[in-house]
Amino acid sequence: MSDCCHEQKVPKPAVSDCCATEPQDDGCCDQPARRDYFFWSCIALVTVSYIAGALQPAHVHDSALGLFTSGIFELFNQMWWGIVLGVVFVGILARVPRDLVMGILGRNAGLGGLLRATSAGVLLDLCSHGILAVGMKLYERGASAGQVMAFLLASPWNSFSLTLILFGLIGVGWTLLFILLSFVIGIITGLIFDALVNRGTLPPNPHRELLGEERPLGPMWAEFRSSIAYSWGGTGRLLKDGVEGSRVVIRWTFFGLLLAALIRATVPEDAFATWFGASFLGLWLTLLAATIIEVCSEGATPIAADLMTRAAAPGNSFTFLMAGVATDYTEIMSIRDTTKSWKIALYLPLIAVPQVMLLGYILNHF
Repeated sequence: MSDCCHEQKVPKPAVSDCCATEPQDDGCCDQPARRDYFFWSCIALVTVSYIAGALQPAHVHDSALGLFTSGIFELFNQMWWGIVLGVVFVGILARVPRDLVMGILGRNAGLGGLLRATSAGVLLDLCSHGILAVGMKLYERGASAGQVMAFLLASPWNSFSLTLILFGLIGVGWTLLFILLSFVIGIITGLIFDALVNRGTLPPNPHRELLGEERPLGPMWAEFRSSIAYSWGGTGRLLKDGVEGSRVVIRWTFFGLLLAALIRATVPEDAFATWFGASFLGLWLTLLAATIIEVCSEGATPIAADLMTRAAAPGNSFTFLMAGVATDYTEIMSIRDTTKSWKIALYLPLIAVPQVMLLGYILNHF
């Protein structure tokens, strides 16, 4: 008797509805859906707190509860657009053929593919939460672990809009130097990840086994373009599939939002200027703060600017931006849920953080 899980998959014919064609099927053994109580609990708590934060009078902000709900209100207003754009990109990626995605990124795990992935991370104008959703979808489309890590490390605060903001906050020179260093860390981390996969230390991406025979990029792109047809129904399905594909990221993002608001309600804001100076201890405290405080790239950017200007610690500023990506529990849990591997998730801070700390120390004494 043939087992669906072991049969050769037969490609589905292209469906001519764009916004998009039907999502590419990644497997035939779907498990029955289970109610995600954690996901819905986080959404409910954020919703109630957001409404309370929007309606509460100004004098209530002085209480711990007021600071918590106002924190939810402010942080969500900063990050919502990144989540929405991430959902849209995930919905689009779900409809782009796997072979075309890998044709753009490059199938071979090496410097060329890592350069493409890192460049894509720099050029995409998304915040950390939107980028994370896209990165997880890239893994599901067959990108190597090294490509995904390079993409994530180069992306969150290197968007075009935030680059312009950093120009004004810390200057063009420091901003360009930070971007260059993040690019270097992304490439080095990606090379190490791919080497560990090749050695068998980390598991390979099982989705790469589903890739067909390599074809020229031009014909694949032409076929995809010819299959696109726009419709309101297709757009609705795209958004619905984007939400479903981003569920793992939204779950941990909302949990991080709740935790960040809790920290805002209990940790004094002026502690940054007092504790996080350009010293060895200040650098480690910055790493600790970046690990604990869950903020989106819009929230991290002004904090990093304060570390540069008020605390006179450029290395701490760079560390806060980069370590927030490498140690972010939203990111680690999303990687774990997507790759089904704790090793891949935990190797990200293990490999990236020493590089960040070394460069942070050098920048403080530059």
